[in-house]
Amino acid sequence: MDIIFHATGGQDQPWLDVLAKEMPQAKIRVWREGDSAHADYAIVWKPPAAMLQGRTGLKAIFNLGAGVDAILQLGDALPQGVPVVRLDDAGMGIQMAEYVSHAVLRYFRRLDSYDILRSQKQWRFLKPFDKSEFSVGILGMGVLGGRVLEALQHFGFPLHGWSRTQKQMAGVTCHSGADGLDAFLQASRVLVCMLPLTDDTIGILNKHSLSRLPRGAYLINVARGAHLVEADLLALLQQEHIAGATLDVFSEEPLPPKHPFWHESRISITPHISALTLRDDSARQIAEKIQAMQQGQQISGVVDRTKGY
Repeated sequence: MDIIFHATGGQDQPWLDVLAKEMPQAKIRVWREGDSAHADYAIVWKPPAAMLQGRTGLKAIFNLGAGVDAILQLGDALPQGVPVVRLDDAGMGIQMAEYVSHAVLRYFRRLDSYDILRSQKQWRFLKPFDKSEFSVGILGMGVLGGRVLEALQHFGFPLHGWSRTQKQMAGVTCHSGADGLDAFLQASRVLVCMLPLTDDTIGILNKHSLSRLPRGAYLINVARGAHLVEADLLALLQQEHIAGATLDVFSEEPLPPKHPFWHESRISITPHISALTLRDDSARQIAEKIQAMQQGQQISGVVDRTKGY
């Protein structure tokens, strides 16, 4: 079988090595401008439109990540009828659970406030938060959101989850749809955004929605920078409605040196590292799915282009 590969911003050879190990029978080539030769499958991250436009014979396009907003932006350049397949987890779930758990515990144990006191050389006791009132809401109950909820259950926080359609999960108060969003926000002392980026979710973290959180709430965004209206977060921090934010994603990356977030001590910044794509796990998953497709079996992770995930 013939496979074409492209990864914007990545290193080709390490990927080619692990893919060849998992699929020794395949002929894998890096796509170059002008390459229109036959391919059975494409493995991509942020591919150019020219790579896929007008291409016939593809059985599937595999996206090297769980988020598919970048590839779906190609629109009509994506061959019609060819499934786009995202990674289900591939080691990202545990990383996301570690990152979010750390951020939640940091706020619950008031370590963010102690960091500020340290910078002021103050030795002062702060009253602990009541865990029964320190509820955590996960906005987006997909594969990764579910994994984070499982991790947080071990700490005994009241947990809430919101999804587009109704879901059930033991130990979690589940909300759904537009009608359930307001109650979900009001119940979330810590709001964790894990939504896919779609036309409906761009700017969903705005003045209106964040104002529905309890006063003194915290925001953690590990999804996409475009979910957040950054000026609205800064305003709510100044008004002390939001007590702090942990942001791993931004509307512009790298975050510009003059961005006001750098000067706000209540915002913790990391450079889009909450869940990294692991090559070995990803290559193994893609190889297994290709083998299943070759045998006529159904696979998981096929993207619904109308929904955007």
